[in-house]
Amino acid sequence: MSNSSLPALPASDRPEVAARLRDALLGAAFTADGLLELLGAPAYTALARSETVPALRATRGDTPLETLVRLFLLQQPVPHARVADVLPVAACLESGWLVSVGTDEVAATVDVRPYGGPEGEDWFIVSDLGCAVGGAGGIGSREEGVVLGVGGASTTLAGITVRTPVSAALDLGTGSGIQALHASRHATRVTATDLNPRALHITALTLALSGAQAADLREGSLFEPVRDDETYELIVSNPPFVISPGARLTYRDGGMGGDDLCRSLVQQAGERLREGGFAQFLANWQHVEGEDWQDRLRSWVPRGCDAWVVQREVQDVTQYAELWLRDAGDHRGDTAAYEALYDAWLDEFEARKVKAVGFGWITLRRTDSDAPSITVEEWPHPVEQPLGDAVREHFDRVDYLRTHDDAALLAAHFRLAPEIIQEQVGLPGAEDPEHVVLRQHRGMRRATKVDTVGAGFAGVCDGTMSAGRILDAIAQLVGEEPVLLRDRTPAQIRLLVEQGFLEPVG
Repeated sequence: MSNSSLPALPASDRPEVAARLRDALLGAAFTADGLLELLGAPAYTALARSETVPALRATRGDTPLETLVRLFLLQQPVPHARVADVLPVAACLESGWLVSVGTDEVAATVDVRPYGGPEGEDWFIVSDLGCAVGGAGGIGSREEGVVLGVGGASTTLAGITVRTPVSAALDLGTGSGIQALHASRHATRVTATDLNPRALHITALTLALSGAQAADLREGSLFEPVRDDETYELIVSNPPFVISPGARLTYRDGGMGGDDLCRSLVQQAGERLREGGFAQFLANWQHVEGEDWQDRLRSWVPRGCDAWVVQREVQDVTQYAELWLRDAGDHRGDTAAYEALYDAWLDEFEARKVKAVGFGWITLRRTDSDAPSITVEEWPHPVEQPLGDAVREHFDRVDYLRTHDDAALLAAHFRLAPEIIQEQVGLPGAEDPEHVVLRQHRGMRRATKVDTVGAGFAGVCDGTMSAGRILDAIAQLVGEEPVLLRDRTPAQIRLLVEQGFLEPVG
């Protein structure tokens, strides 16, 4: 791959310059909080959409922070003298963070964007100029090897990742290094790979400027750079999952037919995971005529792994093609060329009998169970990020239910999970509700229908009585035979535990 048309990057082997630059940025309050205070919420939010006019209006002064915003976020040349008051200009020019423009101005060679870590860390994400906001935001770049910054997909994956301490983590397709940066907080060793050598260079800059440990950076596609004897407790990937007729843009297009790249990534991950380890991906998958999409996803799961697949969105093929053509800025070019590209996308989908494309999350966990659990579901509703703990707890519940038959469930003690509310739905004035809904206000924010027995059971679960004793008491209240109630209720208890409404005690 050639990146010859892209500008030169700062030196990645000058950690002392990155450290000095970091100190200067922090000293000027060039942080997520500092930007919000300077720009105000409307301009700050507009910047996340790649709209710069409000930020330009808010940085007409000459304070150090305004100087840095114009230099690194808005890509404006700034007088040398103003920058010299804030940054070590000579070192930044010599190492390539800045370049001279005209006779008395300097400009940034990369975008540097403040990024708040989960524990309030002040991090910085480096990306190519004009590409700070990643994903389908319409960056309008046609450069093959361009490296994007933070986008919705990046933050989604970071939010759903399980954050338990691990000795070894792997970030496949690292891009600008966002996932590797998060992993550096809880992994002793981080390996990051990418097909694009420019991305590896930028990842090194992101880690150094954020004050994080260096990663083991390796060039190659998918698991190619990983040795046969290497395994990990955490694997994460926001891969180039876009299903397109070709691979014009390295940062987004898979380069394999249909959804084969995502399938290969998932299928190959199992043998790279250590026992109990997690692999977490974002992915697109095809909805093919005459095929159940859930069965398609189940076929991807490698042997020896539990899996949880959540479909978050589905687009028909026209919506999907338009989204990604706009991402590349093709809609702003020649109309005939745009229509030809659009037609090529639809030809590709028609040839593969694809009627829609799904997007979502795939989580694998290596297990020694003889009966792995595979859950494939659709959940397009709002969730509460971060979800890493909720993902881990899902698999904890899988383990619990796998080792507890109905008799064990009736002997067990449960408590209602925090922040669960009950809603009763029915006609006004009716004696009994048509149905009862339990709703979560945390995590996945699920809602599930229960009957009056299920609602009553959940309402009194406080961990003090076994499930069987609670059902016996309910049977007396409703005048039902206790044995019959015990026989028909475990399935409902199992569902409430599986979805996180009830928590096992002890």
